[in-house]
Amino acid sequence: MQPSLAELGPRTDAGPLAPQRAARRRGSSRRGEATAGYVFLSPWLLGLLGITALPMIFSLVLSFTDYELLDDWSQVQFVGLANYKHMFTEDPHYWHSVAVTLRYALIAVPLKLAAALGVALLLRRDRKGNGLFRGLFYLPSLLGGSVALALVWLAMFSRDGAFNAFLGIFGIEGKPWVNDPDWSLSTLIVLAVWQFGAPMVIFLAGLKQIPIELYEAASVDGASRLRQFWHITLPMLSPVLFFNLVMEVIHGFQGFTGAYVISGGEGGPVDSTLMYTLYLYVAGFTDFKMAYASAMAWVFLLVIGVITAGLFATGRYWVHYSDGGDK
Repeated sequence: MQPSLAELGPRTDAGPLAPQRAARRRGSSRRGEATAGYVFLSPWLLGLLGITALPMIFSLVLSFTDYELLDDWSQVQFVGLANYKHMFTEDPHYWHSVAVTLRYALIAVPLKLAAALGVALLLRRDRKGNGLFRGLFYLPSLLGGSVALALVWLAMFSRDGAFNAFLGIFGIEGKPWVNDPDWSLSTLIVLAVWQFGAPMVIFLAGLKQIPIELYEAASVDGASRLRQFWHITLPMLSPVLFFNLVMEVIHGFQGFTGAYVISGGEGGPVDSTLMYTLYLYVAGFTDFKMAYASAMAWVFLLVIGVITAGLFATGRYWVHYSDGGDK
């Protein structure tokens, strides 16, 4: 006698097709999740393609042509490496802009990092009013490379500016700092160093992560403040220092707004503020040599990439991580 369906109990999918159905459901769920992910990523992907990737590819193609900004496309000719040859062998302004940019970066970046670390060390302890001081020191970084800030700097260091008025209090005769070829780049360096707020905040975060027990043990052993800084603070802070160094080196080579505003977009006086990015702008949008500017931009990208790779290669020798995994 056959048992009834009630006696058999509820039906289960224990047959040979059950694993296949489960796999299909899992596959459908994963495809749905992937589709939703691409939908949410689509604005970023469209921006990456339309605003970054395609213009970069287009500029790379332009760098091998003789295209000028107002040319008819039918007149554009392929010239191979002529733009790069002219850049490296026939354009003295190019190498002058490289020298100005190197001088700016080699002076401004270490001074900016030193100022950021010094102020972070002063503000790391929780004292009354520290929050206000941290906000005030960070404020210039919020303004960043704004045109308004560069205009204020131009007025401050002009012949009748506030800086000369301050020097006059002590009987010191000032000079038109931004119009003096010997000092104009120095005013841009001071402007860059003054904006140390962003690396300062990152240094503060790193200092907060250093265990206080290390300093207490060092004090018991008789270590001075200088030895504590050299043997505890710097090694423990090296990952943060490395991050700030990479970011500030890239930012230093990209300086543009201050040089453009203070020099009137020409890199003066006597090309003393003709930084690389400013000369690139002049070549592309003042002289209309867009193909030449594209070649300059790609060389600039490659050089920054090589410098960044070099920093990462040397970082393994002095960057120490708390888990013991030096990189």
